[in-house]
Amino acid sequence: MNNPYAELFKTPGAAAFVCAGLLGRTALPMTGIGIITMLSQRHGSYTLAGGVAAAFVMTYALLSPQTSRLVDRYGQSRVLPLATVISVIGFGLLACASLWQAAHWTLFAGAVMAGGMPSVSAMVRARWATLCSGQARLQTAYSLETVLDEVTFIAGPPLAVGLSIMVFAEAGIMAAAALQAVGVAALLRQRQTEPPVVARGDSRQAAVIGLMDMRLLTLLLVAMGLIVGTVDIASVAFAEHLGRPALASLVLASYAAGSCLAGLVYGALVLSVPLSRLLLWGGAATAVATVPLVFVGNMSGLAVAVFVAGLSFAPTMIVAMSLVEKIVPEQQLTEGLTWLLSGLNAGVALGAAVSGRIVDAYGAESAFGTSLCAGLAVVLCAAWVHARFALSPQKC
Repeated sequence: MNNPYAELFKTPGAAAFVCAGLLGRTALPMTGIGIITMLSQRHGSYTLAGGVAAAFVMTYALLSPQTSRLVDRYGQSRVLPLATVISVIGFGLLACASLWQAAHWTLFAGAVMAGGMPSVSAMVRARWATLCSGQARLQTAYSLETVLDEVTFIAGPPLAVGLSIMVFAEAGIMAAAALQAVGVAALLRQRQTEPPVVARGDSRQAAVIGLMDMRLLTLLLVAMGLIVGTVDIASVAFAEHLGRPALASLVLASYAAGSCLAGLVYGALVLSVPLSRLLLWGGAATAVATVPLVFVGNMSGLAVAVFVAGLSFAPTMIVAMSLVEKIVPEQQLTEGLTWLLSGLNAGVALGAAVSGRIVDAYGAESAFGTSLCAGLAVVLCAAWVHARFALSPQKC
C-alpha cells in the first residue's frame, strides 16, 4: 500500500514550502518561554516576565487573523513581508529593552510589535488547501501540519530556554526572530505554490468570525488550548510536589507523543464519516480523556494519563481545520484557519494562567480539574457544530 505521506511530497514544491513553514512556525512556541526566561534573568521578576509574555500571546491571537484576512485579499507575497518586518523590529526592541534595562513600557511595546507575526502554520495549510482542494489527501496534509505543529512545540521551548541560559538572556528571542525571518523569506520564494487571490464581489466582505460555525470552532480550539495549558502547568507543579521535577519534561513529551501518533494514524485513514460526526466523536473522546487526570497519584500514572489525553488532540484539531474549508468562502480560507490557531494559542495562555493560580491556592492535583471543565466545553461545542450541520446537510 502506498504511503500517503510520501505521496504528498510528490506534489511539486511541497517539500520546499513545508520545510520553510517548519522554520517559520518554530518562532511562535519559542517566544513566550523565551521572554519569560530572558526577563526573569535580567529583572528577576516573574510577574513582569509573565505580563510581557501575555502581551505577546494576546496580541498574536488578535492580530494574526487580521493579517491573514489581508493575505486572503492581497496575497501572501504582498502582506507577509511587511508583517514579518514589523514583528522582527519588535523582537529587536524587546531584546534591546531587556539588555539595557529600559523602562517597562518599552518591553510591552516590543512584545506587542513582535506579536504582529503572521501565522505561518495557516499560510502553509492554505497552500495545501489550494493544491489538494476536493481531494482526500487534504486530510493527510492537515494531519502532517498538525504533527509538525506539535514538533515545534516540543523542540521550540527547550531551544529558547537553552539559548537564553547558555549563551545570553536575549539569545532565545533573537533566534526566534531569525527563524521567523528566514522561514517567511523561504516560503515567499515558493511562488508556484502560493494560493491565488480570489476576486471578491464585495471588498468589504465580513470577517469570518462573524459566522456562527466559525465562532463555535474557535471556542472549541480555545477549550482544547485550555487543556494543553493546564496539563503543562499542572504536570510541572505535580512533579515538583513529588520531588521529581526532572520527570515533568518526560510527562509533557508523552502528551505530545500521543497527539503526534494519533495525528499520523488519522492522516493515513480514508474515512467516509461526515466531518461533523467525526468532530463530535473527537470532542467526546477529548472530554472522556480528561477524567483520569484528576485521579493520578504518581508520575507514571500521570504519564499514561496525559498520553491517553493526547491521543484525541490531533485528530480533533485536524477535523476542525477540515470543517473550516466547508464553512468559510474560498477567498477567506487563510483567515478562517488562523482564527482556529489563534484560539488554540489563546486557550493555552489562558489555561496556564488559570491553572497557575489554582496550583498556588489549592495544589497541583486541583489544577487538573480545569482540564475536566475544558473537556466538557470541547464536547459541548462539538455537539453544537454537529447539530447545526445535521440541520444543514448541504454543508457536508
